[in-house]
Amino acid sequence: MKESFKVCFCCVRSFKVKSSEPPEEIKSLFDEYSQNGRMSADEMLRFVIQVQGEKHADLNYVKDIFHRLKHHGVFHLRGIHLEGFYRYLLSDFNSPLPLTREVWQDMNQPLSHYFLYTGHNSYLTGNQLNSTSSIEPIVKALRRGVRVIELDLWPSSSGNEAEVRHGGTLTSTEDLQKCLNAVKENAFQVSDYPVVLTLEDHLPPNLQKKVAKMVSKTFGETLFRCTDEHTESFPSPESLKNKILISTKPPKEYLQTQNSQGSTTDESLKSKKVADAEEEIQDEDEESVAIEYRDLISIHAGNRKGGLKNCLNGDPNRVIRLSMSEQWLETLVKTRGPDIVKFTQRNILRIFPKTTRFDSSNYDPLFGWIHGAQMVAFNMQSHGKYLWMMQGMFKANGGCGYVKKPDVLLSNGPKGEIFDPCCQNLPIKTALKVKIYTGEGWNLDFPQDHFDRYSPPDFYAKARVPLDTTSYRTETDTDEWFPVWDKEFEFPLRVPELALLSITVKDYDSNTQNDFAGQTCLPLLEVKPGIRAVRLHDRAGEVFKHVRLLVRFVLEPR
Repeated sequence: MKESFKVCFCCVRSFKVKSSEPPEEIKSLFDEYSQNGRMSADEMLRFVIQVQGEKHADLNYVKDIFHRLKHHGVFHLRGIHLEGFYRYLLSDFNSPLPLTREVWQDMNQPLSHYFLYTGHNSYLTGNQLNSTSSIEPIVKALRRGVRVIELDLWPSSSGNEAEVRHGGTLTSTEDLQKCLNAVKENAFQVSDYPVVLTLEDHLPPNLQKKVAKMVSKTFGETLFRCTDEHTESFPSPESLKNKILISTKPPKEYLQTQNSQGSTTDESLKSKKVADAEEEIQDEDEESVAIEYRDLISIHAGNRKGGLKNCLNGDPNRVIRLSMSEQWLETLVKTRGPDIVKFTQRNILRIFPKTTRFDSSNYDPLFGWIHGAQMVAFNMQSHGKYLWMMQGMFKANGGCGYVKKPDVLLSNGPKGEIFDPCCQNLPIKTALKVKIYTGEGWNLDFPQDHFDRYSPPDFYAKARVPLDTTSYRTETDTDEWFPVWDKEFEFPLRVPELALLSITVKDYDSNTQNDFAGQTCLPLLEVKPGIRAVRLHDRAGEVFKHVRLLVRFVLEPR
């Protein structure tokens, strides 16, 4: 079969197009587990147990595989041919991640024991300076499994309403009630586990009162209201199913009222006595507003008074959420890495992008996660390798938006020592071997001239495990829609519990920037061993219909 590309009016370039064929190693495996060119159900069962690591597989499991292959016209009652075996390996049934999106981790620990799928400026459709505010990014994020939505609240131009916008910029405004409705209607479409609504509040007391009523009326019984029993530790995700939690700072007026009650002097009492009745009524009204607003808050956002020195001391009687920028975290970890880990064992730490990321780009989420930060806030409207890592992490645990932190971040060592993420001498716990055989599907998902105008694409694949090691890449397979690489890489893993495998495919161009051709990011905690069909995604994280790679995964203890 030939494929032709028109170069000009009178010149055409033709290329011989090969079909998707099993690599030599796959042919050898088929021969090893089959007889006379056919693989029976018993032989397939032996293969899926010994090579694929499906220890609980039985004949019904194999019969299900054979049933699915009927649709490809490669099934025979006495077994499957090589082509059928190859179709099985490249099928969705042979995914590297569990097919059933079941929550399997213990969800009865405090919220501080989990990483939460967290958004930043969840209402923005684009950059941080002049993009449109809308409910659409909120809806999209929640339907992707995001569990933490952020809204910035400011007074409207009239001063009579609270509105959602990015203050100090040219971004447009969005109606607060619409945003609250969007959260209510989409919060539990893909996950029953709680949604945290973080409010960056810049409102006076009269508008706080309005917001308190709006929030209470909109969410009703789904709104979780904190009681004293939860002040020393957070409740669990399991106990908060189908609940919405409000997280923000307590109103300034309430704090000032409490402080004044604790430090009132005789002179101040005399001053109050001479104040007119109208001012007293106004003070009482502000206090009642502050209390009404305060009672909505189930995750209290703490302040950072005292700077780097005192922000991690914590309160033994109350858990809080502390927010800091990625820059502040980078500074703090240089001297207090273990203190951050200790703080996050009880409290929640939220990391947000630095203010200079005007283009809504993101930072390396693993830097926050390895220090125990539960809420690594991301601009979901962006794309790039860091967002792909975020999406990859939360494919774990059934995609419910909560991933339990590894024990190394939750418990201390035998001598009471706390994990130090900056330690340069962490031992290698295991090694991951990744062999990328081949890929297919680009000819079905892309136009003929999408990658190269006058020839088939020149694909190469790049694999990396962020945090633990550097990246590797295959050779470039020139002028092929069905590239064959047969390349194996080995990654030593020091913190395998947090390891992600990122694979990106690009089309090589000698004179211009290489063209993006697909990506995936997988949580190694859940990757199944054996030869697997790895589906690729576009820049935004949407899965391609046909594009996939054939990859072998082997985890070896060290």
